[in-house]
Amino acid sequence: MKHFKFKSVVTLVNSKLSIKSAAIILASSTLASALLGIFRDRLLNSYYLDTYPAGIDAYTAAFTIPDFMFFILTSGALAVSFIPVFNQRLITGNKKSAWELSSGILNLMAMVTLVASVLIMIFADPLVRYVVSPGLDESGTILAINMMRVIAINPFLFSISTILCSIQQAVGRFVFYALAPALYNIGILVGITVFTGGINIFGLQLFEGGIMGVALGVVFGAVLQLIISLIGLFGLGFDYDFKINWKNQGFRSVLKLLPARSLDQGIDYVNGLVSTNLSSRMGTGALRSFQQASSLHQMPVSLIGVAISTAFFPKMTEETGSGDDEKFYDTFRTALRTITWITLPVVTIAYFGRGYVVNFIKNGGDRRIADILGTLIVAIFAHSIFHIATRGFYAKQNTKTPLIVSIFSIGATIALSVLFYNMNLGVTGLGWAQSIGAVLEIIILLAILQFQSKGKVLNRSFWIGLFRMLITTAVTGVVAYLMTKLLPLRATDNSFLSTFPKFCIITAVSTLTYLIFSYILKLSEVRPFVEKVKKIVFRNLK
Repeated sequence: MKHFKFKSVVTLVNSKLSIKSAAIILASSTLASALLGIFRDRLLNSYYLDTYPAGIDAYTAAFTIPDFMFFILTSGALAVSFIPVFNQRLITGNKKSAWELSSGILNLMAMVTLVASVLIMIFADPLVRYVVSPGLDESGTILAINMMRVIAINPFLFSISTILCSIQQAVGRFVFYALAPALYNIGILVGITVFTGGINIFGLQLFEGGIMGVALGVVFGAVLQLIISLIGLFGLGFDYDFKINWKNQGFRSVLKLLPARSLDQGIDYVNGLVSTNLSSRMGTGALRSFQQASSLHQMPVSLIGVAISTAFFPKMTEETGSGDDEKFYDTFRTALRTITWITLPVVTIAYFGRGYVVNFIKNGGDRRIADILGTLIVAIFAHSIFHIATRGFYAKQNTKTPLIVSIFSIGATIALSVLFYNMNLGVTGLGWAQSIGAVLEIIILLAILQFQSKGKVLNRSFWIGLFRMLITTAVTGVVAYLMTKLLPLRATDNSFLSTFPKFCIITAVSTLTYLIFSYILKLSEVRPFVEKVKKIVFRNLK
């Protein structure tokens, strides 16, 4: 009876959502995960960045190869290749083929990533010494090797949860999919606060603790993510089969699409690998500083670009599947404008308030991280646009074009990174290389989409709207700058409680300015917000 009630509740919670509801849930969960991530990084940086920088550099380096294998084999590569093919089967009513496809992909990826995890454990030593972080000292190198061997199981765990979440995403179920990242961060927090003190059961010391406990927390978080992904399958009717049906046409279609997108992901991550390698040569703590700035720049990208693109993607695949190009162009343009309108004030506030933001992840702030974040501001906007731009191709099952563009842009980014390193521009040079390469990539992708649609995607109304957004952003930038002068960071602002209120005021005033000028310039994106405010005000007046 209890099992029946649990299943009924899960099925009810996991009901199909509209694009608006899905976007809100995904953005909210991403925000929650980001806040947990900030708290996680604050604890880590407070414990280790000043007192044990070699250790925190080793911890950061240990993720590189496991994350690389996950990104190249599964991650977003599978989602954008799997969902369009899976949806085609469901739309035509061929559920049997859809579940055969899901089971086959799940079984194949589980086997491939398990092999990858074992290989990482075996070859962790040379990978750390010669590929990832040759600039670390010997103690840091040994620590990174040991941590990498612990974290090596993550590609296997992540691949299973990613496929399960892709199934839920494809049928418009986002609740449990949205909870997974937050649980991953909770697992790491357990590692920081509990496992670092050692693990003792019935007087038996199983683990001595230290920074290696954080690595155990990473694996624990991956397990939690897998559990919540399994719960999200309730009510979907998933008919799992413990075999791979190689004759399934959908399975073959995904395998044909997968290599291009996987290579695209892999090339993109090679860029991060190069940055890790170069930053490890720039002195103790430089590797962690660059990674922290990169993580901060990725938070709004995930919150805006990934969340909104993910919510729109199923509808875009349905419209291309039905052959309605006009609806597809309209949906894509709406998503692009929405992401642009939301991202512009975020990057503006992030630039002028970057010192406050860095204070959130490290008590007292850090000038080097703030400087790097300043160079990545343009990349925040470009990477947010990138996610919807690539999905414009993926919805049409075109993974080759984004791959070719990525090869070119990532090649340019890597070349710039090496050039700026040789010019002794420091870690900030790596940030500038990332921003330049990201802008180059979205310009090419959008230009190709515009050409293929014969000018229908980026029509006249889009350009007019973009011009108005830029004017609004310029005014907002002036206000944000003035607010940082009125509420400056002081030497005494060395805690979260002293910094957060100032940042909230700066953000609130700047955002209000952006909304007011968006309304004055008649931007359609502000209308839902204005209508919501009117309803609340008039309801209270009544």
